[in-house]
Amino acid sequence: MSSQHGESWMSSRPQGSAVDGAQRTWPPVDTTVAHSARRYDYWLGGKDNFAADRESGDAIAAAFPTVRTAVIENRRFVRRATAFLAGHAGIRQFLDIGTGIPTSPNVHEIAQGITPASRVVYVDNDPIVLAHARALLASSPQGATAYLDADVRDPDKIIGNAELREIFDLSQPVALMLAAILHFIRDEDDPYGIVARLVSILPEGSYLVMSHATNDFLSPDEVAEMFEAGLCAGFGNFDHSALLLEIERRNPPARRSCCATSPRLSTGWRMPRSRAGTMACRR
Repeated sequence: MSSQHGESWMSSRPQGSAVDGAQRTWPPVDTTVAHSARRYDYWLGGKDNFAADRESGDAIAAAFPTVRTAVIENRRFVRRATAFLAGHAGIRQFLDIGTGIPTSPNVHEIAQGITPASRVVYVDNDPIVLAHARALLASSPQGATAYLDADVRDPDKIIGNAELREIFDLSQPVALMLAAILHFIRDEDDPYGIVARLVSILPEGSYLVMSHATNDFLSPDEVAEMFEAGLCAGFGNFDHSALLLEIERRNPPARRSCCATSPRLSTGWRMPRSRAGTMACRR
């Protein structure tokens, strides 16, 4: 299904109805160039990656030996945050931007496992993720899921999408999830403006969940190696990341590593810090 504002491949709407994406012409996959979603899949032990992704992933791991731990813990953070928001905060709508290649349990599986009527919209722009989108659309009969083929650098395309506005009730709180994506956005693409634009449509009571690579736990030499390896474009310190949440001044984010424990967002297991910061705040 498409609209003048953006394109979504298919969706699973309430009462189990769905849009068939079988006739969709998928964009070509360039297997010679590493892609962040496929590289992430490689670090997680998945099989949906190519030689260029593995070569890039190994180069980054050589400079950043704990990168696999970081991505595993980031995925666990997303799952804990989803469970908390669905089970304790009463959130029933989730907008997951930069969702990546599906790794069960996905956001909709967790949220709908707690509240079957939950609605989840996934957003990504990788053809490989698009090819796996059916795994993201197995909604409960009471809830709804959709996948939008869009780039976070074009927030108006996302928030203006007709299907997103059909699935979500924007008079009710939404959890905006930006997990491990904003550090790929260069300064010239205005990450602050992107976050502000996305948050601008969220009603009172909504949550912003974000994880972001930081250099707080790295030496200057390690930071230089990260840039040389091409790990991220916006690799900054925690203060840099916190600026992205300036619109949430009433609830300053808590500074913590992905692996740090929290009474509500943790399994209770503690391990040494990974090098990625996580934060969540309520509007």
